[in-house]
Amino acid sequence: MTYELAADTWGPEEKAAIDDVIASGRLTMGPKVAEYEAAFAAYFGRNYAVMVNSGSSANLVGVASLFYRKDNPLNAGDEVIVPAISWSTTYHPLQQYGLKLRFIDVELETLNMDVSQLEEALTPQTRMIVGVSILGNPAALNVMRDFADAHNLIFFEDNCESMDAELNGQKTGTFGDIGTFSSFFSHHVSTIEGGYILTDDPELNDLARSIRAHGWTRDVPAGSQLIEPRDDDFFEAYRFILPGYNVRPQEINAAIGIEQLKKLPDFTTARRKNLAHFQTLFGSDDRFIIQRENGKSSSFCFTIILNPAKNLDRSQVMAALNAADIGFRIITGGCFPRHEAIKYFDYELVGEMTNGNLAHDQGFFVGNHPFDLTDEIDKLRDVLDRF
Repeated sequence: MTYELAADTWGPEEKAAIDDVIASGRLTMGPKVAEYEAAFAAYFGRNYAVMVNSGSSANLVGVASLFYRKDNPLNAGDEVIVPAISWSTTYHPLQQYGLKLRFIDVELETLNMDVSQLEEALTPQTRMIVGVSILGNPAALNVMRDFADAHNLIFFEDNCESMDAELNGQKTGTFGDIGTFSSFFSHHVSTIEGGYILTDDPELNDLARSIRAHGWTRDVPAGSQLIEPRDDDFFEAYRFILPGYNVRPQEINAAIGIEQLKKLPDFTTARRKNLAHFQTLFGSDDRFIIQRENGKSSSFCFTIILNPAKNLDRSQVMAALNAADIGFRIITGGCFPRHEAIKYFDYELVGEMTNGNLAHDQGFFVGNHPFDLTDEIDKLRDVLDRF
């Protein structure tokens, strides 16, 4: 038996949706994308959803939009509070737009930002908090939201790992002024590649739609305050108002997403059932530190940190997992200040990244999927016990 990190979640519905798009002859961004955006926004209870080609692009376009809004835009040199652990493209757009990062350590048990350090991280130059719910486990998003409101900060929520998680009955990805999502192959829904920007702000929606597609006006809704009407129809279709990108999705991605989104509640139920079994087997074993659930996790995967007090050798644990054909990997992107790319950033560490470093050096995760993994989780426990 092989226990993989990721698994295919498509059925005949997704394959039929692809065939329908190919038969239609409309492959580039069009009506299927618009239909899926409306369904995605409705599922998460937000006014607007903008689909792009990846979660990384969603972060990029989201950050860019905040630089071009009319009132109180971000500017190069502004400071942003970020957690020590996340994926690389949580951070890269911040660097690319000239922002200074202030890193806060994570809580060891939740792996999310330690919000008790927010006050220490705050300076007169702070303009934004980036909240990340790690691997399906909701961060203290309500605390971040209140802190941002109290200090007139932007709250940017990177929810690319935690689709369909909830905190106090509210979906993660909906606490921020902007929330971003991913539908890469291994994520909660899969559209091959795909990402989303959710917001209730019509200006940010319009900016994102322009930046997504070359910075032109063609995809900006009629009546938008971004555009001053002109009479020259010849030039209007190629009117560029912002420095943009081409990060549009394809109709195939959206058609798949329409079918996957219908299945998301059942996917999450299955993932949470697997999580309960994992917690039963590992939750009271002091050799391992597993994520303490905050709110209602959508359980991207199962994280394990080897308790440093037990003097376990991670390299030997990895060898045992390899021998048993169990897939594993670093927790998200590890502690980001530990990567070589950090030399290109303007940043400061707010205190020591003690827990981030421990997760980096002694942690790993194994996969969770939207179907029964009882046997695989039992095998994982057996392999670790025998080791």
